[in-house]
Amino acid sequence: MSPRRNRPKAAGSSSAEDDGAGRYGGWQSSESWRGEDWSVRHVAGASTEGKTYRCPGCDQMIPSGVPHVVAWPEHAGVDDRRHWHKACWNAKDRRTTRVQRSRNAPRF
Repeated sequence: MSPRRNRPKAAGSSSAEDDGAGRYGGWQSSESWRGEDWSVRHVAGASTEGKTYRCPGCDQMIPSGVPHVVAWPEHAGVDDRRHWHKACWNAKDRRTTRVQRSRNAPRF
């Protein structure tokens, strides 16, 4: 018995911005921060296997398989998405605007 074939997608449904939240195993909401509306998607760790991201809140790596938050301004595109630790996103108003790095640290 041969495996089942994938069915073609419907016309016009291939945009990365129109992805359903179910694809990433989380839910999406809208929040206001610094006078802007932000789209916030909670991502399950299982959907990020093999990928690592750098959190802009703490400047540390988010390891593969760790649940986290993806946030971007609502008026912006896919390139402006940033992956945050959940705790860093929740503490974003209590953090300073400048992240302290050592002199030789890479800038991302």
